[in-house]
Amino acid sequence: MKVAIFFGSKSDTDKMSKAADVLKEFGVEYKAFVISAHRAHELLAETVAQIEKDGFEVIIAGAGLAAALPGVIAGMTTIPVIGVPLECVTPGVTNGLAGMDALLSIVQMPPQIPVATVGIGNAKNAGYLAVEMLAIKYPELKEKLKAFRKKLADSAQTDHIANI
Repeated sequence: MKVAIFFGSKSDTDKMSKAADVLKEFGVEYKAFVISAHRAHELLAETVAQIEKDGFEVIIAGAGLAAALPGVIAGMTTIPVIGVPLECVTPGVTNGLAGMDALLSIVQMPPQIPVATVGIGNAKNAGYLAVEMLAIKYPELKEKLKAFRKKLADSAQTDHIANI
């Protein structure tokens, strides 16, 4: 059970670490890479080829702005890719699109090269989706996922009454 996490800028580390947190919670091995699809295309291609050889089974890729990274990776491999659209914010400055540009870039992949897409900034859900994908193949992970879901349901049973 191995997941590769890619993102194009070190400034996205905190956002993308939420996917890693979920994978850790479920005992899934992962490796993270900071590689820009635009600035280091050859390094990206070499890294994707290497993770294929190393037996990685799911890729999570976060990107902002034109959000090319998830689609470029999907075009290089048949490993399922989960895209995480990210809002582009430099300290104190935003591009004004709140991540919608990245969302539309990732979700609108051309036919035959799909990228699963989660909500803007929701690397955590990308982690959960990766766990669900792996649980198809790994019964022990499926059991952990079932236990996690039961815990969520049990919590909802005890927390459904509001004191207002």
